[in-house]
Amino acid sequence: MAYTVVTIAGSLRKESFSLKIARALAKLAPSSLKLDVMTPNGISFFNQDLEANPPADWLAFREKLQQSNGILFVTPEYNRSIPGVLKNAIDVGSRPYGKSSFNGKPVGIVSNSPGPLGGVLAAKHLQNILPGITGPILQQPEIYLNAIGDGFDANGEVTKDALRQVLQQYIDAFAAHVEKHNK
Repeated sequence: MAYTVVTIAGSLRKESFSLKIARALAKLAPSSLKLDVMTPNGISFFNQDLEANPPADWLAFREKLQQSNGILFVTPEYNRSIPGVLKNAIDVGSRPYGKSSFNGKPVGIVSNSPGPLGGVLAAKHLQNILPGITGPILQQPEIYLNAIGDGFDANGEVTKDALRQVLQQYIDAFAAHVEKHNK
């Protein structure tokens, strides 16, 4: 049986590095994992006034999360944090209060940047936001992908062996994390 993992690439850009990384991880995943790659595109803004009668896009997103066996966040760093669209998706999925659709789901965090720091602050912000609304977060290995700009060819395929190796190590560890917390 393959565990289904909702994999949220935190950028809306069609050719975003986060989306390329998420798709590469999906290809590298062991047969025990099926990564369902998505972006926050189409998730309307969270507004607590709408909770009594939530929009269809909220309900669909929450159901997708609830039916999954884990969540993998792949995020760029925007202004030393996560993108607003990713935070909005987290807000939508974590509501209504006390009924988070992320609750109990094992979580992974992959950050990235074309710069030298690899999105470390975005990852740290997710580590601050997620406890209390998710399940256990994979602690090791941590993964902050820096200088990611030339890591993919025009077809989105990984071009660097070192990057492929790091992604493989991470997805294998994450697969074990998901399996451990779904027994």
